[in-house]
Amino acid sequence: MPWDRNQMAARAAQELQDGWYVNLGIGIPTLVSNYIPEGVEVTLQSENGMLGMGPFPYEGEEDADLINAGKQTITELPQTAYFDSAQSFAMIRGGKIAMAILGAMEVAENGDLANWMIPGKLVKGMGGAMDLVAGVGRVVVVMDHANKHGQSKVLKECTLPLTGKAVVDRIITNLGVMDVVEGGLKIVELADGVTEQELRDLTEATIVG
Repeated sequence: MPWDRNQMAARAAQELQDGWYVNLGIGIPTLVSNYIPEGVEVTLQSENGMLGMGPFPYEGEEDADLINAGKQTITELPQTAYFDSAQSFAMIRGGKIAMAILGAMEVAENGDLANWMIPGKLVKGMGGAMDLVAGVGRVVVVMDHANKHGQSKVLKECTLPLTGKAVVDRIITNLGVMDVVEGGLKIVELADGVTEQELRDLTEATIVG
């Protein structure tokens, strides 16, 4: 069985390392905060001006003033700090954030990322994605392997406007985990019950090794 959204988020949480400052993007990545491994201390940064995000609140305990970049209500921690957008992006552009876990519409085999717009559709803007992929140490993408029409989102070349060129290090989909390496993508791990051939058949990008 391919992984569901929560299993993908839990797998992405395994990427976290003790002491890191990490930015979680909109969509599936926001769920990662619920699966931080025991014994791992990470500080989650939200580009709208919050350092130290807790897990999602229980129903009835939401604070409408506490939101992440995706406008979802979140919780604070005793060590949480708040700041303006300029400071937030100074952290990102200054290389202070060790890793970003982002959603995507498309990823290419060379690490190109498209995750901010579909031409012809109304968008609110790029947000912080372009800065994040340029400024953080490591970029991990979490997304469904195929779109709703069953077409691969892991491509030889992106067809949508790019957020960044050759910026993605690792891709986690509902079928498994792949790393961007010389010449294409390398399979690191398969989701439970998914065969290597199934992943290859659903991947347009070149898989090496």
